[in-house]
Amino acid sequence: MFDVNAAAMHGGSDALGVPAHDFSTNRNACGPCPMAVKALQAAHVAQYPDPHYMVLRQQLAAFHGVAVERILVGASSSELIHRITLHAVRSGAKSVQFPRHHYGDYLQAARVWRLALGRRSPAVPPVLSWACEPSSPLGAMEDIWPAWQLPPLEKEWRVLDCAYRPLWLEGEPPERDLDGIWQLWTPNKALGMTGVRAAYAIAPVKAAAAEVQALNALAASWVVGSHGVAMLQAWVTDEVQQWLAHSLMTLRRWKAQQLALCERLGWQVVPGHQSNYFVAGLPQAELAGPLAALRAQGIKLRDCASFGLSGHVRLGVLPPVSQAALEQAWKSIQ
Repeated sequence: MFDVNAAAMHGGSDALGVPAHDFSTNRNACGPCPMAVKALQAAHVAQYPDPHYMVLRQQLAAFHGVAVERILVGASSSELIHRITLHAVRSGAKSVQFPRHHYGDYLQAARVWRLALGRRSPAVPPVLSWACEPSSPLGAMEDIWPAWQLPPLEKEWRVLDCAYRPLWLEGEPPERDLDGIWQLWTPNKALGMTGVRAAYAIAPVKAAAAEVQALNALAASWVVGSHGVAMLQAWVTDEVQQWLAHSLMTLRRWKAQQLALCERLGWQVVPGHQSNYFVAGLPQAELAGPLAALRAQGIKLRDCASFGLSGHVRLGVLPPVSQAALEQAWKSIQ
């Protein structure tokens, strides 16, 4: 049984404020996207947005080429993770499955509802199954696809977290048949503006209308505010997508430089990374001291102990100036 009181771990700002060089999150370091910021500045904040988000949902549906009835708006992917978990529990789910190394909110939501951690393969229904590609924290391809190519069980919810799919750097993302699974999309990471919270889900083609309605009913009124709506509407525009494509070229250059830095420092990079972040093993077994010393110099890395990877850190790709600061600071504490 999970400890329901265990706190979720995250990177980013902390009690010391915003790090000058924050390697601990996976946002697009080329951002914030200027066009999306402009959209937020022009957002209408005097009144509530449409509580049904009809225009927004139509725009998102057109962007993905799906029926508007399949679009579900959420406050963030984390909010949708908790909402989908609650819906699965109310619908009979007793267990949850996710990769060995995974985003902590899958487990946190499972703890809240005391779902059993299923370890059988194939899954035994009723079960809620999570995956993320590129994965978190490794940024790698998932190994669930052979199982997910088979028809889902009668009581099985398959959910793919697509948070980092727009930030795929190593070639093109593989073609996946996503019509039979739930998809979570979180554009704020690709836009480099994780301070704005808004996301959406795409229901499977064969999802019952009653199931989508039930998930909508679990949301608070106006679950996304005007700024979140403005960000999601900007996300689907051609100019923002062009900006994103250009930023990926920049991130590829920065990533190559950052990987070379890790090699110089003697850090062992875990292979298989596809996105704008990766995991590296540090020479020290105990990281609390070195990471605190780096944080005191304005540099934050993501300790991967909570992912089950003790002695490792996750590094989002940052510009060369931040890489130089990391190298200098690391050498100063050795």
